[in-house]
Amino acid sequence: MVADISIPQRVIEEEGVHINLIDEELIREIFPRRKANTHKGHYGHLLIIAGSEGKTGAACLAGEGALRIGTGLVTVATPQSCNPILEVKLTEVMTAALPETTDRTISEKAIEPTHHLLEGKSALAIGPGLSLNSQTQYYIQQVVSTSSLPTIIDADGINAFADCPDKLKGSGKSLAITPHPGEMGRLIKMKPENILKDRIGICRRFSQEHHLWIVLKGYRTVISTPEGEVYINPTGNPGMASGGTGDVLTGMIAGLVAQRLPMTDALILGVYLHGLAGDMAAEQMGENYLAAADILDFLPDALLRFEKK
Repeated sequence: MVADISIPQRVIEEEGVHINLIDEELIREIFPRRKANTHKGHYGHLLIIAGSEGKTGAACLAGEGALRIGTGLVTVATPQSCNPILEVKLTEVMTAALPETTDRTISEKAIEPTHHLLEGKSALAIGPGLSLNSQTQYYIQQVVSTSSLPTIIDADGINAFADCPDKLKGSGKSLAITPHPGEMGRLIKMKPENILKDRIGICRRFSQEHHLWIVLKGYRTVISTPEGEVYINPTGNPGMASGGTGDVLTGMIAGLVAQRLPMTDALILGVYLHGLAGDMAAEQMGENYLAAADILDFLPDALLRFEKK
């Protein structure tokens, strides 16, 4: 519970305080509701670029996360040799095979085919399981810099800019990154433990300087906007500290963006509902036994809490 301690709004505004705690009231205000006369085309088409040999699970979890959050159409693009695996694991998601390196990661030869894939899409998510292969990292930089779509960058997508953070700019488009402290640390050349000492300040400064949104994952995830606004998420639990949970979150956030929600609203909703589904799963199963797929299973229950006014 958050109690009003009677600080006048005028004082808050004069002091430049822009830190907000996400609560159910805010979620109800921005929660999207469907009209009766509707079809899948009204809810966007998301392109997810993800996966490599040994990391097809990241691509699958991101795709499922996007579907479960209500995206109309989802296409997952992945290395050619990984594509048959995704076609077996994903039923409702479409897939696209891209040229690959000898390491079975996406090749720089995939840049032109990707430009064609981006046509007709409403949002892009890039990064989960893509690898640190040098060709793949170059490919990521080129796709992010040339695409005009609202974009969510996660995992190896963020790592691609570790040596060139100045190229990570959101000017002219909606751009969000979803790092954990290690990935954020690589971007700004700082140890993760030092990131944790000033999460709000670091996120706010980087967001404003690079004109992008940040979701700094962890205990009480921090969201920062290009305008310097900060939101703290109260949901989630230690059981979610396991492989794949971030991939689900990427799919959820990107799916909301694909449905044409404003970026800030999409991040707030995605992070809160992701944590809430994890809390519901932990309540039923215990924190020690929670896996990323369990978040997907409990996400409908989390959504149902807000579907009715």
